[in-house]
Amino acid sequence: MKPSRILVVDDEDHIRAAVGRALDARGYLVEQASDGDAALTVASTFEPDLVVLDLNMPVLNGLEFTRILRTRSSVPILVLSVREDATDKVAALDLGADDYLTKPFSIDELMARVRALLRRASATGPRSLQFASDDVVIDLDAHLVTRAGDEVRLTRTEWNLLEALSEHPGKLLTHRWLLERVWGEGYADDVEVLRVFISQLRRKIEKEPGRPKIIGTDPGVGYRWLLRPAGEEPVS
Repeated sequence: MKPSRILVVDDEDHIRAAVGRALDARGYLVEQASDGDAALTVASTFEPDLVVLDLNMPVLNGLEFTRILRTRSSVPILVLSVREDATDKVAALDLGADDYLTKPFSIDELMARVRALLRRASATGPRSLQFASDDVVIDLDAHLVTRAGDEVRLTRTEWNLLEALSEHPGKLLTHRWLLERVWGEGYADDVEVLRVFISQLRRKIEKEPGRPKIIGTDPGVGYRWLLRPAGEEPVS
């Protein structure tokens, strides 16, 4: 099996080198770039399986790089940035980034995110439509949720929200994306509606709604489906 190719883009030499060394030590093929403009050139020839991307860069910043790359490729993008403002996370994710880590970060967490993104990108064949957590079984194909063997009744909107989340295991989905997907463009900014329905859904499918194991939250940004399809490893 060929090693995955990863492009690391960061204008800070020590971070770029540290991330590159960590990836190389784990058997990945690594190329590096110090700004977005150079990264576009490298990406066109290297054809990475994943891009690890800083946002604050000269010449062409990470947001603009993401916008341009998304017109050419669907390669997963993992953003690394010192920007903690939710606005920046939302902007990157809405432009097409797949996940976001705030600096400083641990190498172990970075590698877990890398593995999860590569695993999702390489998935082939029919996707399993069943998920399980504790005594809850979610069977999307059968349009059925059970808890300890008893059917859990979901409204149409709750089902649509559950399906939208579960289509992208591990991926951070923004409030806007979920609202437009489930309710339509007219609801794109109505985050409170989404929060109410997430709360309702958690009460029905989570063993402990206050400590969710199925639907995770990134405060101010969005939600993440934490389960892998039946038979696969949990999302890191």
